[in-house]
Amino acid sequence: MTTLGLPPLDVPALLRQYGLRPRKGLGQNFLHDNHALQKIVTAAEIERADSVLEIGPGLGSLTRYLALAARAVTAVELDETLFPVLRAVLAPYPNVRLIRGDILDLRPADLIEAAGYLVVANIPYYITSALLRHLLEGEPRPRRLVLTVQREVAERICAGPGQMSLLALSVQVYGTPRLVAHLPAGAFYPPPKVDSAVVRIEVAPQPRFPASQMGTFFRLIKAGFSQKRKTLRNALAGGLGIEPAAAERLLVAADIDPRRRAETLSLEEWGKLIERL
Repeated sequence: MTTLGLPPLDVPALLRQYGLRPRKGLGQNFLHDNHALQKIVTAAEIERADSVLEIGPGLGSLTRYLALAARAVTAVELDETLFPVLRAVLAPYPNVRLIRGDILDLRPADLIEAAGYLVVANIPYYITSALLRHLLEGEPRPRRLVLTVQREVAERICAGPGQMSLLALSVQVYGTPRLVAHLPAGAFYPPPKVDSAVVRIEVAPQPRFPASQMGTFFRLIKAGFSQKRKTLRNALAGGLGIEPAAAERLLVAADIDPRRRAETLSLEEWGKLIERL
């Protein structure tokens, strides 16, 4: 079955043709299933005028779909050995720009001209947290991210109070995430040993807190999660370098029980702590 008139790439054959092997150290599990690729493109809601940033295009399976849907696609690939394949696969798509480099070393402003761009990618799972922070804290910010990540990580990103984490808060302060699809291991070559999922993050026009408070926000949540098994009273005391009694006064002033743990607090409650601090 083909989708949008695109035949699926024969990934094993391409790798043999170019004398390549997937590199575990770079998290290379190439997504090739057309049904999964279509799910990702549909979730991204790409408009014809959109610019899309793709991280880790691999052999170009997803890149082809993005090129058909968007005005322009910028694909950043770290592995230079993949470029001969990418140039061949993407030759029919003049609106794709290939860039070799580490996305974590590149500024979004140097890749995309204007705000409101989309990020759509099957990313190397080991850079998920660093990549999200890099893109969400950078300028210009994307308006939407649709990422294939490890399923457990996707669920952590979308968690609510009771199961919050540093990752969840670091994402949700910038926008609203939701899990949109689960992908079977067979959709990839080679199949990963972990379950995968597609998460969509709708980025708000402005972060939840003013720029002047964002540093305090990250300092607070890092302190709160620095000793996860401890109560907030003791975790904040240790993480902020203050006396436990002072941490307790801070929490009480924000109407938060000092015996609670960091994973139970909502973004709104962290906001109350920022105000008191």
